Amino acid sequence: MFRRRTTTEAPAETATEPTPSTKAGGTGGKGRPTPKRREAEQARKTRVSAPRDRKEAIRQQREKSRSERAKIQQAMATGDERYLPARDKGPVRRFVRDYVDSRRTPAEYLLPYFLVIFIFMTLPMPQVRVVATYLWLVAIIIVPLDLLLLGRRLKKRLREEFPNDSHRGALSYGIMRSTQIRRLRMPKPQVKPGGEKI
Repeated sequence: MFRRRTTTEAPAETATEPTPSTKAGGTGGKGRPTPKRREAEQARKTRVSAPRDRKEAIRQQREKSRSERAKIQQAMATGDERYLPARDKGPVRRFVRDYVDSRRTPAEYLLPYFLVIFIFMTLPMPQVRVVATYLWLVAIIIVPLDLLLLGRRLKKRLREEFPNDSHRGALSYGIMRSTQIRRLRMPKPQVKPGGEKI
């Protein structure tokens, strides 16, 4: 009736404690979290793009400089603020450019005007030389007067539009731009004469 239990009938299930590798969550016992795919790709790109020698470093630097110059040239053509030089950045400088480009001034024709005077002065005709002298006098009177008026009007508009911003260098920036031929201005004009957007 009373039979002794044999050792073979002992409970088959025994508690198994998890190993440290399984406690860490995982599969694989690395001791560190698996990197994300994006981080792994970035690390791989960094390893690939790292220069192997001095020539490779110089080549990469040239490519980087070429890319930056292309961005600046594109910005000069489109007025993209992100890649403009420091002297052309900011809402104040953009306003000055648009203000100057929205009107025609005698100063922008100064270079071709002086070229005509120079040609007249080289001609072997006294009457033509006298005319060139008068044209020279007209230029040295009208152009400075026009630039003075432009500076006063621009200064007033800047105070109205940007009362809390610095206007340092803005007047000279606008005056210098007004003396350039319109087609050669950089950044390129974004408004037509009269104020209409291009």
